Amino acid sequence: MSFMISFLTEICARGINKQLLARKVPIFKQLVRNLEIHEHMAYTLLKEAGIPVPPFGVAKTPDEAANLAKNLNTKDLVLKAQILAGGRAMGHFKDKDLSGVVMCETPEQVKELTSNMIGKVLITKQTGAAGKICNSVMVTARMFPRKEHYMAVMLESAFDVSGVNIEEIAAVNPEAVTYIPIDISKGLTSAQADSVGEKLGLAGNNKEIASIIACNLYELFVEKDALLVEINPFAEDICGQYYALDCKCKFDDSADFRQKELFTLKDTTQMDPKEVEAEKHNLNYIALDGNIGCMVNGAGLAMATMDIIKLYGGTPANFLDVGGTATIETVTEGFKILSSDPKVEAILINIFGGIMRCDIIAQGIIDAFKQLKLHIPIVVRLQV
Repeated sequence: MSFMISFLTEICARGINKQLLARKVPIFKQLVRNLEIHEHMAYTLLKEAGIPVPPFGVAKTPDEAANLAKNLNTKDLVLKAQILAGGRAMGHFKDKDLSGVVMCETPEQVKELTSNMIGKVLITKQTGAAGKICNSVMVTARMFPRKEHYMAVMLESAFDVSGVNIEEIAAVNPEAVTYIPIDISKGLTSAQADSVGEKLGLAGNNKEIASIIACNLYELFVEKDALLVEINPFAEDICGQYYALDCKCKFDDSADFRQKELFTLKDTTQMDPKEVEAEKHNLNYIALDGNIGCMVNGAGLAMATMDIIKLYGGTPANFLDVGGTATIETVTEGFKILSSDPKVEAILINIFGGIMRCDIIAQGIIDAFKQLKLHIPIVVRLQV
């Protein structure tokens, strides 16, 4: 686990075999799906943890947004589209010249602008051309930062920072990014917390504030079984007050049994419908961009299967691990999901019978053919 901070001033802040290497084939990273929550939900978690955030509210209708703006009682307002993707400020709503982050001054402007945001598709560099539906807008008071920093607690394997410019900063000026390794059995020590302010170049009261926020951020990370809690930016405004102006959180799916309230925040409208359907049947499915559908048991074998497809010039359309406890019904449902992808032109089934009965897979395939009247080629390998 690491604590990561960056001093950002005046800016918005797997072995691979030799054959694969020789052919320079792209290798798929391990595919993991973790819970992500919307920014306004992350704001709420930060606020409960004692980390200051600007006044805010979330609206699902233009009228709600206008009322929130009135209650904020300020002419410095920001509207932030709530989608699970970065790059909102540089993105645009489909067929509209309107970004996902907008400054405005009056409740009337808020109502007009949110009418063109709520229920519309926002396209950013992270969403791709398909974009993501915006079902709500966060209305918040605009801050005027004079200094901005980056602060995050993360598991090393979860290191996938996002937000404004942090990757570019790390590439151009690696000294600006500081890591503080944390021993989970000891937690963030007092000395480590104190060093946060120092590494940010702060002194006096500001240094103490940064240390307190670092402690609160770490406690939130541990309490909620997080993989990443990222504040970007952590800013000082023109009045010398510190605020978290944006926050991204990821949580370990393995902890859903003890984080039940947190996992009710999952927004399935931000997920691929095929992934939502797979989740209902306990299938580990992630959509990709290729044309060869894959059904495999075991994540390692699934990854190796995708590598082999790529090695021989194909492109996998998905990652689908049926595990070792699949039934005939779940196998059939898996076929339904694979065949629902219009890009899929063939399906490869690769099953190792050591953890999954091959007769169950075979019957599932037969049932799927009967139900779905499939007309695409299917290659089946059942290894007993």
